[in-house]
Amino acid sequence: MEVFVARQPIFDANEEKAAYELLYRQNQMNSFPNIDGDQATADVIINSFMNIGIDSLSSGKPCFINFTENLLKLKVPTYFNPRDIVVEILESVVPDKDIVAICLELKKLGYKIALDDFVFNDSNPFCKELMRIADYVKVDFLATTEEMRNNIEVFSRLLGYKMIAEKVETAEQYREAREKGYHYFQGYFFSKPNIISSHDVPVYFHSYYSIIQSLEVSEPSIEVISELIEQDLSLSYKLLKLINSPAYRPKHKIHSIRQAIVLLGFMEIKRWIYVLAVRERVVTKGKLENEVITLCLTRAKMCELVGKKRKGSVSTSSYFLTGMFSLMDTILSVPMMQILEDLPLDDKICDALTGQSNELKDLLELVIAVEKADWSEVEKKMVLLQLVEEDISESYQQACQWTEKLLAQELAQQ
Repeated sequence: MEVFVARQPIFDANEEKAAYELLYRQNQMNSFPNIDGDQATADVIINSFMNIGIDSLSSGKPCFINFTENLLKLKVPTYFNPRDIVVEILESVVPDKDIVAICLELKKLGYKIALDDFVFNDSNPFCKELMRIADYVKVDFLATTEEMRNNIEVFSRLLGYKMIAEKVETAEQYREAREKGYHYFQGYFFSKPNIISSHDVPVYFHSYYSIIQSLEVSEPSIEVISELIEQDLSLSYKLLKLINSPAYRPKHKIHSIRQAIVLLGFMEIKRWIYVLAVRERVVTKGKLENEVITLCLTRAKMCELVGKKRKGSVSTSSYFLTGMFSLMDTILSVPMMQILEDLPLDDKICDALTGQSNELKDLLELVIAVEKADWSEVEKKMVLLQLVEEDISESYQQACQWTEKLLAQELAQQ
């Protein structure tokens, strides 16, 4: 599944890129679709941080991200490093006591605040309070009159915030903004949003709330949480992509989901699960029609179960991950080598997934032979891996039952 984020640069007075605004896009069409604001922001966050990578998008510069009133009240901005984002409050958010308090708290935590498409309303006493807190006020040069802009320009000198002229589309608008003392500039006159795409694994099992519940207890069980994440191919993929970002990148390669959780920490896991849950809450659930993901889960479990019956140096969790990601190139329509560049998987797992011979690859080929009912190949692999027929038939039956149970749980939620 291809995913998209649009990135539009914000220039300073020297006409150098000072920041980027990240914008929601559904496809390569460079326009904002009619979509729920919570979903749009959640998609931008997930695609930017987990699928594409914020470092690839930002080039080391801060990224302005729109936040709705609901997401502000859920404290979603605090899930991210203040260095990475500027909290851009949408024009649809009406300033009130709660919004002012939230923004003050964000400022104390080190976040920068921007007011998007802002128009001063002197009948709302909280309007000026919000302007006093803001680091940036963005002024839409297409939608505002000269009188509206003048109010914001005067308050900028009094309250100290920086002004950003947005929707600047002509040389005349740019010249006017410079003459009026605007500090930053954004619009089609400089650059249309550049759409950047990546690939994501479709959400299949809605395990987020189960994980959140498991994380809320006084002593969370890493075994329970690992098992819940392992059951969700999409979540497993996102977790490994996230942990491979420069902010978290581990010194050693990952051989299990449990190891990834230990390295990331319960609090960080909880934050990302909340963001995913916000997005999924407003997305219509689809039917369970992706047989490839079903096959991945069955394959992963069988690899794990057969691996337990072997005496070797390879951990059973490595067998599980090998099976889990063995069809990722089919799901994403991206070469396996390219996928593995973005995942911090153990070298043995990577070798197996790219066709290099080792214990993991031999066992994976055995499982694939069972799927195809290629019994002559199954016999060869059983001899090589020192397994007996009972090991194979029992593991296959248990793996199918495990997957069917997950399917039944998902159907019950729809």
